[in-house]
Amino acid sequence: MAKTICMLLMCIFIGSTQGMVCDITTFGAQADPQVINTGAIQQAIDAAAAAGGGRVLIPTGEFLSGALRMKSNVELHLESGAVLKGSPRLADYILDGVRRGLLYAYEEKNIHLSGYGVIDGNGTRFFDPQKPHVGQDFDRAFIRQGESYMNFAKGVEDGPIAYDDRPGMMVIFLRCEQVTIEDIVLRDSPSWTFRIGDCDGVLVHGITILNNLLVPNSDGIHCTTSANVRISDCDIRAGDDAVIVTGFGDEINVDGDDSRSNLDYAQRRCGNKSGYSENVVVTNCTLQSRSSGIRVGYGKNSIRNCTFSNLVIHHSNRGIGVFARDAGSIKNILFSDIVIKTRLHTGHWWGHGEPIHVSAIAQNKEIPVGGVSNIRFQNIMAESEAGILLYAVPEQPLQNIELENVQLKILSGAQATAYGGNFDLRPVADLKDAIFKHDIPGLYAKDIEGLTVDDLRLTWGSGLPDYFSHGIEAESVNDLNIIDFDGSAAPYALDGKNISLKNCRQVKK
Repeated sequence: MAKTICMLLMCIFIGSTQGMVCDITTFGAQADPQVINTGAIQQAIDAAAAAGGGRVLIPTGEFLSGALRMKSNVELHLESGAVLKGSPRLADYILDGVRRGLLYAYEEKNIHLSGYGVIDGNGTRFFDPQKPHVGQDFDRAFIRQGESYMNFAKGVEDGPIAYDDRPGMMVIFLRCEQVTIEDIVLRDSPSWTFRIGDCDGVLVHGITILNNLLVPNSDGIHCTTSANVRISDCDIRAGDDAVIVTGFGDEINVDGDDSRSNLDYAQRRCGNKSGYSENVVVTNCTLQSRSSGIRVGYGKNSIRNCTFSNLVIHHSNRGIGVFARDAGSIKNILFSDIVIKTRLHTGHWWGHGEPIHVSAIAQNKEIPVGGVSNIRFQNIMAESEAGILLYAVPEQPLQNIELENVQLKILSGAQATAYGGNFDLRPVADLKDAIFKHDIPGLYAKDIEGLTVDDLRLTWGSGLPDYFSHGIEAESVNDLNIIDFDGSAAPYALDGKNISLKNCRQVKK
């Protein structure tokens, strides 16, 4: 009790008319590269929480810290010139026996990150910039380039780079309500940058995320089974997906292992109680990614009712990706007024330059894949080094997919020979379906119930490889409507057609 009173007095001493303010330097924090300030900063957070709420102030200077626990009714505010930087020691990230990142909150309400300072994850120091990170999720036997595919003869190039161990996700708010994060800069995350996990009522506005683009899994903003999330006016540049909406549970890790998650949402004390990833709005952002600028999908829980609008996706591997791989379904997703620029990247990144990718295929043979329905793309302008890919399996076709007013120009690039001419569906249960040789039409559609393509304008650049093919290619599509298609086969395509159909029914064009 005496300690708590003392800490409160330290805050009251610098109180303001805006409420209680706890300056971390009052609690002993030092802007010294030799000092780890975890204890002092945590004391300031605890003091503000003990008073019923207040602002924890990080003043100008660079302050090293390990894992911190945010608490209800507390605002962590970084002044201009302030840097909260992650410790270089892995041992400093343990909370309750679990390795975390810099900031962690669990079942808290009304928490706030603000200011014009920087939260720096210090992530790059945990990686080897000379060694590529490679997974075992593909088989070169099925890839156009065979054994020459992804051989790193020229070094890591576009990455990703390898690591032995690293801190956890940089900022995690798990099962929280009334969360606001605004204006700050988040940079150099060692893993996911900001995870909004099983939360309800989140506002993200005006933040900047600047990650090392070579770092794998350094997602920007990752919403896992959260509801009523608004993300606007952000600049996100990430070494993995930039903005993500998934149906992962509360114990998901960066490798996608969701086996320990508790999915009994109705009995929860705090956070999202619906069990759906829903009501997510993303607008007025610029996005860059070594994977997808926008990713929707994965996880046991279903995803519904999300909109993405007024966005620029630039210098990315994929533009927009919608992926059903687990039991959760995906429905009622709208993408509108988006400019996309993608290219082929070297290294072990998922994606092969597609501006738009929608697919449904299981990644576990024991778990049937959930459905994908009512997905609309409207007013899209794209330049890419691959075509639009809409792909499903017969047992779970895509349903009601619409593309309206889409302008696509397909170009050749530096990696066209080394990486192009393949479809990439990872992660999948069978490696023959992971990355495999396939000619690339402007739009490829397979196993769909209800596809409308209205006002697609397709143009081709010069010097394209001969694996580019038809304008539109559709296979096993039922109820196909092609309206005002302005395009042709690729200029060097052998037997290329403007529109190529196979096993399609109820076609209107």
